Amino acid sequence: MTSRAERIAALKAASKERVLVLDGSWGVMIQKCGLDEHDFRGERFKDVPGQLKGNNDILCVTRPDIIADLHDQYFAAGADISETNTFSSTVIAQDDYHLDAAAVREINLAGARLAREAADRWTAKEPMKPRFAAGSIGPLNKMLSMSSDVNDPGARLVTFDQVYEAYRQQIAALHEGGVDLFLIETITDTLNCKAAIKTILDLQDEGYEPLPIWISGTITDRSGRTLSGQTAEAFWNSVKHAKPLAIGFNCALGADLMRPHIAELSRIADTLVAAYPNAGLPNAFGEYDEQPHQTAHELHQWAADGIVNIVGGCCGTTPDHIRHVAAEVIGLTPRAIPERPQALRLSGLEPFELA
Repeated sequence: MTSRAERIAALKAASKERVLVLDGSWGVMIQKCGLDEHDFRGERFKDVPGQLKGNNDILCVTRPDIIADLHDQYFAAGADISETNTFSSTVIAQDDYHLDAAAVREINLAGARLAREAADRWTAKEPMKPRFAAGSIGPLNKMLSMSSDVNDPGARLVTFDQVYEAYRQQIAALHEGGVDLFLIETITDTLNCKAAIKTILDLQDEGYEPLPIWISGTITDRSGRTLSGQTAEAFWNSVKHAKPLAIGFNCALGADLMRPHIAELSRIADTLVAAYPNAGLPNAFGEYDEQPHQTAHELHQWAADGIVNIVGGCCGTTPDHIRHVAAEVIGLTPRAIPERPQALRLSGLEPFELA
């Protein structure tokens, strides 16, 4: 059994040798399992009021067999990194399901341990291709940068301290459960992301073993901006103080529409660039029609053009998509990290640079 420090060193070494592959969608795969209310509720949550069906994170506790199998499917498909099934595992998000802080801690611990065990199994099988567990830290259903009331620009449903505390509970449990890195993902609100970053850095200051941070924002539409209004460069300027292992985008767009924003990050970011787009845009029924070979072709071209270090899939992608992606990037050289001249770089909605 290797130490976490050794695994982190192996991850950084692998990123210099090849284009790394993240897993694909969890939601679409869980939906295919045809689960009912009892699967989500189990004995552990049998007395919780309301409906729990659809709360995919809770399956880490009630159906760990399904979550372990999905990790295995993605690792078998060629993924180097698999995420914990904890995208919505904060007290703020889980309050919709009437779950308390104790339940949220339990979900994060279980999710981290399942990912850790799967990564260790596959590393033991294929020691020349070590696998890694990323702690998934998703966006909240309440934002700090945007009003919750169209008639009151100052209205907020949460405070920064509440968001910070929610992320602190999640991140501490993921760390304890054994993840190799933190993935703050699908970021719609940069201020929420900053609360998560502050949590991670504060925990390090308090003695937690430092783990790499991967930050992944979301360009919500053809405007080229995040939901809270920032361009790709402004977003990078807002979070680069965290010195992340990787920066990138995921979700909302298919690969064709995401490419210009990834290319922009590739030009300006002095760290790894990562991207995991959806399988195209959803059809009229909310389903994704882009086939595995189509997604893989797009990501192959990104890698061949030297603009990415990590690729994977978001909504609509399956182990078959990841299998094709992994095959398409074998042997391609990862993006070279640029050296940029020192300058004062600030951001609001737009970037500002003072040379």
